[in-house]
Amino acid sequence: MALLCNCIAMMDEGIDRLGDAIPDMPADKAKLSRLMLMVGGRLQEELELTLKPHKLNHSEFLTLMILYSSPDGSSTPGELCDYTSQGATNMTRIGNALVQRGLVVRAASEEDRRRVLIRITPAGKRFVQKMLPTLFPRVSAMFDGFSDVDRRHLGRLLRKLAANLDQLDELSPP
Repeated sequence: MALLCNCIAMMDEGIDRLGDAIPDMPADKAKLSRLMLMVGGRLQEELELTLKPHKLNHSEFLTLMILYSSPDGSSTPGELCDYTSQGATNMTRIGNALVQRGLVVRAASEEDRRRVLIRITPAGKRFVQKMLPTLFPRVSAMFDGFSDVDRRHLGRLLRKLAANLDQLDELSPP
């Protein structure tokens, strides 16, 4: 597998050649878009690698983190679909996998029996408390050489991009 930095260099060269052939192309913006996709893909690979010993995939991990961090430890399947960008069928599979491991339970809401809640179990909370710290060293290593200011700027800029992407959704016809 080629190192990410080598792939980025090849991407830069390719986009520069495209810019020569198509002068109006916004090469700098194309490079940034592609760079984020490449880095995002590598972040996804890294997360999957660190989750593998815990027998979790990213969507299961994210679902568990959402439940763990929610005020009452629960959410509806629909909310979890929204928060995790998963479809209903995949959320059912995720819920089944987490229920089977005893990390979450499904139950009817006490306020509205027609509404299903997924709730993290005490075993699920203990699992998160034991597993999550094992991820910290690699997450920290990803940001070696970044100052506090660098990380704040990156976070601010990514949120700004997210807001622009939300605006694109509003401009698109349904």
